[in-house]
Amino acid sequence: MTAPLADRRVAIADASDFGRVAVMYGGDSNERDVSLATGKAVLEALLSRGIDAEGWDPAERNLIEFAGAEFDRVWIALHGPGGEDGALQGTLEWLKTPYTGSGVMASALAMDKIRSKRLFAAAGIDTPRFVTLNKPGDANIAAEELGFPMVVKPSGQGSSVGIGMVFEAADLAEAVELALSFGGPAIAEACVIGTESTVAVLQGQALSSIRIETPHAFYDYRAKYESEKTEYFCPGTADAELEQRFHDAAVAAFAVLGCSGWGRVDFMTGGDGHPQVIEINTVPGMTSHSLVPMAAQEAGIEFAELCWRVLETSIAEKPEVGMGVAANDA
Repeated sequence: MTAPLADRRVAIADASDFGRVAVMYGGDSNERDVSLATGKAVLEALLSRGIDAEGWDPAERNLIEFAGAEFDRVWIALHGPGGEDGALQGTLEWLKTPYTGSGVMASALAMDKIRSKRLFAAAGIDTPRFVTLNKPGDANIAAEELGFPMVVKPSGQGSSVGIGMVFEAADLAEAVELALSFGGPAIAEACVIGTESTVAVLQGQALSSIRIETPHAFYDYRAKYESEKTEYFCPGTADAELEQRFHDAAVAAFAVLGCSGWGRVDFMTGGDGHPQVIEINTVPGMTSHSLVPMAAQEAGIEFAELCWRVLETSIAEKPEVGMGVAANDA
């Protein structure tokens, strides 16, 4: 399927056309360390391409100060709540400062695993069955409806923060307590036993899938950012038809939530060979272990060019939620 017109590439040839750029990273979420690594890598890349860029950590320099700093646009490298959930995007909209990636509502929806999965299901995009957990007692409902194994995670965190795989009832209460400890509801999801994959989307186009193999029970925080034993295969499949299904599902999921610019769609594929969308990351990591740079490199886009291309998304118009996709387009 094709991307919405609003999410096609707006190519910029001259670094001066971007004006003065703030790379916003760090913050005070649980993903601060990853965000610092992402932001510093992005800042170095932009400077290497002649862009007038400066790092800005909102945990150290507040947004009131930012409002008077006269930046022309923002490269958002803040992961997790406060940077990836629409809050920062709303502030920048109010300040009339363009920014990279998805808009306010799409960012909020993608960060909210419950609402995003409801929209995926309504649009006919396959996603694992799930139960919303509002209180510890809801664990019993999850056990009855989903069985074991299941995955329990906070609804509004990223980078696998607070996530747990539960194989038996004796471990369920502890996993639910952890997931609920981050505030707001949590989600219990039927565990798909099979292959973990991800697909990056850049300016309306899906890049090659990446298959992830890890000795951990699943691709958790340690597997993502610390383990040297996690293996990545790009493209993730030699089956052209399956690869196209990944691409189509990724672009469709992006469009349903109204995401734009760039991001990453995570999948699990069970024994039936049918990819199921787990979630969308609207501000993926850009560290040495990150997946979007890996997929971009396979497509012939080196890291500094990728950072430039993401910065171009601050110029493109943000699409509306649900624009350009119907349930049977996926």
